[in-house]
Amino acid sequence: MLKKILLVLLVIFVVAQFFGPEKNQGDIQSVEPFLNETKPNAEVTAILKETCFDCHSSFTRYPWYDKITPVNYWLAEHVEDGKKHLDFSQWSTYEAKKKDHKLEELIEMVEEKEMPLPSYTWTHKEANLSDDQIEAVISWAKNVRSNIQL
Repeated sequence: MLKKILLVLLVIFVVAQFFGPEKNQGDIQSVEPFLNETKPNAEVTAILKETCFDCHSSFTRYPWYDKITPVNYWLAEHVEDGKKHLDFSQWSTYEAKKKDHKLEELIEMVEEKEMPLPSYTWTHKEANLSDDQIEAVISWAKNVRSNIQL
């Protein structure tokens, strides 16, 4: 009986590999309006690319394990949720008040080390921000906020 159950589960797992969620495979150029408007320096730009854009833009660099169902559904849900909160690819469509609020949230989340998510840094060690990197991002975001015309 146990062998039959395991065989059925194996078949279901194998068949499931042929299905997956829609990928977030837009163009990395979609963040250019955001970068052009907010003008992060090279250090902050690199931090944003390594730690933010995968889940908060229209372009995600998928890891090898994204090809495994159900992991791919879990990743897709993270990206979808991230884009609901902040989508750098949609930055130019945000009103000034919304931009200010999103930067305020970014500052808070980075300052409190809630972003990037631990589940992201677990598999992306380069996304673990040092105190200096956190300060650089916060300083840049505060500067951008001070220049937003509300």
